Amino acid sequence: MGDKEKKMGKRKSVTIFGYPLSIFFIVVNEFCERFSYYGMRAVLVLYFKYFLKWDDDFSTTIYHTFVALCYLTPILGAIIADSWLGKFKTIVYLSIVYAVGQVIMAVSAIHDITDGNKDGTPDNMTLHVALSMVGLLLIALGTGGIKPCVAAFGGDQFNEDQDKQRSTFFSIFYLSINAGSLLSTVITPILRAQKCGIHTQQQCYPLAFGVPAALMVVALVIFIVGSGMYNKTAPTGNIMVKVFKCISFAIKNRYRNRSSKIPKREHWMDWAEEKYDKLLIAQVKMVLKVLFLYIPLPMFWALFDQQGSRWTLQATTMDGNFGSMVIQPDQMQTVNPILILIMVPVVDFIIYPLISKCKLNFTPLRRMTVGMFLAALAFVAAALVQLQIDASLPDFPSSTEQQAKFINMVDRPIDITAGNYTFQLEAFQSNKDYYTYDRPFELKIDTGSPVLISLPDGTRNTLVILEEAGQIRNIKFGDVVAKPEEGANAIRFFNGFGMVLNITVGEEGFGNIISKNMSTYVDVPQGTAEFLIKNAAGNQCVFSREFGFGSSYTFIIPPTFTLEENCGQHIKEVEDIKANSIHMAWQIPQYFLMTSGEVVFSVTGLEFSYSQAPSNMKSVLQAGWLLTVAVGNIIVLIVAEAATLPDQWAEYVLFAALLVLVCIIFAIMAYFYTYIDPAKIEGKFANLEPEDEKKKKNLEVTKKDMVENHNEKRRKSSNSSSDEEETSQTNF
Repeated sequence: MGDKEKKMGKRKSVTIFGYPLSIFFIVVNEFCERFSYYGMRAVLVLYFKYFLKWDDDFSTTIYHTFVALCYLTPILGAIIADSWLGKFKTIVYLSIVYAVGQVIMAVSAIHDITDGNKDGTPDNMTLHVALSMVGLLLIALGTGGIKPCVAAFGGDQFNEDQDKQRSTFFSIFYLSINAGSLLSTVITPILRAQKCGIHTQQQCYPLAFGVPAALMVVALVIFIVGSGMYNKTAPTGNIMVKVFKCISFAIKNRYRNRSSKIPKREHWMDWAEEKYDKLLIAQVKMVLKVLFLYIPLPMFWALFDQQGSRWTLQATTMDGNFGSMVIQPDQMQTVNPILILIMVPVVDFIIYPLISKCKLNFTPLRRMTVGMFLAALAFVAAALVQLQIDASLPDFPSSTEQQAKFINMVDRPIDITAGNYTFQLEAFQSNKDYYTYDRPFELKIDTGSPVLISLPDGTRNTLVILEEAGQIRNIKFGDVVAKPEEGANAIRFFNGFGMVLNITVGEEGFGNIISKNMSTYVDVPQGTAEFLIKNAAGNQCVFSREFGFGSSYTFIIPPTFTLEENCGQHIKEVEDIKANSIHMAWQIPQYFLMTSGEVVFSVTGLEFSYSQAPSNMKSVLQAGWLLTVAVGNIIVLIVAEAATLPDQWAEYVLFAALLVLVCIIFAIMAYFYTYIDPAKIEGKFANLEPEDEKKKKNLEVTKKDMVENHNEKRRKSSNSSSDEEETSQTNF
């Protein structure tokens, strides 16, 4: 920090209605920054899965690694601001890093930058992964680094006699955080769902990341514009560093004197008295007492932050049609900020007063215990929803099984024996379900000779039965073996017509489908799709169909097909995979339980930490609180990688059980916790006579000199070992 800024101190800033004009720039900066962060994070796990092609577990792992880093870096930001650059410069410099990271993320999502094949699949996926990781690392450093600075910098804009205005500012500041979060989690999924690209039209992740990047640049510019109005305080030394040094000295001093005859002290932190004053030691004791209670808390965040990973992935297998609007899977995250805005006043002004009237001693720690239990119930609800989803999913073949379905393209009913299955198919019809085999099987059609059918393991197949020149034959086609991604619908056509047909849907094409052949699959989004069917002569018709989420169909164009106005009535459909039948609305109860837990746990936890922290160590406990969020995300990484449970519902139950166990441990710890008044404890030690402290320090210096002189004489007079010298020193 320069001399000019050090001399500046508090300056008289322009005010409006008694509020410094400078806070306008800080509030708008926070709104834009939170929009940038939560908007990018809302689509992040889907970007990993659908663009980078990572599986669910690895996508979840990287997502929570990123979130953990975002909550580890605030400690670094606080140290830089308080010990070196000051809050203003720290915010500016790390915001630049932040904005660069967001821009790199947007560039990494441009699939055409390495698309040599023009098929939508990047040639060099390594480049995209590398850019993504660099971008996320810079974002984590930026957003975490400025997190402990912005709110505190806003508080610095007020004078000592503006406590009421300062309190209102923090309320507005918190509102701007939630407003930015809510808007971004609505808007960026919509941007992601758009189609963009040079060679191929794909999900528009560059736009979904680009808009948050632009908002971060706007946040930086707005913050810098207000520079001339800010009160900028010089760094005065980081209290966290001082706390760490005090704790470190106490541990080292206790270890040095572990075998001495010096009387044991009441608390292990008292071993720091040789170097640090009793007031600091008493404050550190208070901080450590609260930090000890923090030990079980990460488990809550391990469940809470899975709203953006596991719960979002769960929503991709559900029906998002709400009638008047269609909800994207990543937009379900907006339920959380919406419920927060509703429930915070309800809990503060209705629930807590009612509990108080019932004369129940609902202490902060008891509230936090209830919040943890509600979060566990949220995961039980998620597990129940997952069980319903799993029951609606198709029975896909294992790695040692094969599945087959049959389509009759003969203009009469035929009898089929396929292995152990015997059935009859009407003309231009298919059997409803797939038959599962674990070895090659014999296929017999009517009275013909059996034919041995061998299918690849782990595949689904459609066998089309044709009759040509009086001879029955079959053609094999491979089917999709998983739910279509992102709620799309995998559609294909079989051309049983006597000429080549060209079929398109929107800007996507099935190509020219020759007679008695199957087209490739095309992903068709939810809603009404119009298929344009044309022949070589230019005749055409339109076939319309309404689709849900995540289905797969084979449409059969029979020999009786004609290119007329109502051509769709001739087309037969075969449902290979049913659409998602479990509605996204079933996620609302788990979001309600989780948000209820958050309101009771998080808000109360911050209030409790503030009330139990020494006056000059509020930031230390704030850093400790953020650290519990980071550790919670690390727990997700460990469980996701180590548990290897076959079913997702079982993982939800595991997390719920772990949180209930931790909840019980926390309740026991809370039972034995004694609430304190930091002001009284600080006042007790602050009244120590300075002269007495000076005498104490002089006595310690004299004692140290005497010990050194004694040891020097011992070294000159004997050749004893270093261990003996240490023993002599201790005895002395």
